[in-house]
Amino acid sequence: MKKSYKPGTMIYPLPAVLVSCGATPEEYNVMTASWTGTVCSNPPMCYVSIRPERYSYDIIKRNGCFVINLTNKELARATDFCGVRSGRDMDKFKEAGLTPGKAEIVAAPIVEEAPVSIECKVVDIKPLGSHDMFLAEVVNVIVDAKYIDKDDKLDMAAMNLIAYTHGEYFDVSNPTGFFGWSVRKKKVIKREKK
Repeated sequence: MKKSYKPGTMIYPLPAVLVSCGATPEEYNVMTASWTGTVCSNPPMCYVSIRPERYSYDIIKRNGCFVINLTNKELARATDFCGVRSGRDMDKFKEAGLTPGKAEIVAAPIVEEAPVSIECKVVDIKPLGSHDMFLAEVVNVIVDAKYIDKDDKLDMAAMNLIAYTHGEYFDVSNPTGFFGWSVRKKKVIKREKK
């Protein structure tokens, strides 16, 4: 039996990311966001939706860039902290035990502890209602080298990434399958006749 539920944003799980911004150390800030995702692969583009009253909103709008930092189990507490505290009141990098690092291209810090940092340049801002969507081009990706194998492949399972689902954080490090596994042909093993 199915039941109608109130209209809402029920697309879960979502990424639980740290969005960092600020062109100078004096304005560096980091906030947690789950309203984020991929919108295009060529050119690579993504978005983050932020309420206009949030502290990071004006920083990102003014500077035209931000960094999406993926989070993992080790960053879960800092991720939650950065989502419930405001940079207006404190240096969230310092209070959350995070280290701002230098991005390669954009004028915003990366989170050094993050396994992956995605540098983004804003190309458009779409007012949507409670949130405005910052549509951005991905201009660089920085990955912790310990998650890249000898074949230059990312070991996503080893990152212990977390996701957000309806008020809770979940570990997503256990793969259920891989792209194309549902249609992959099984290998036929031929045995030699004796």
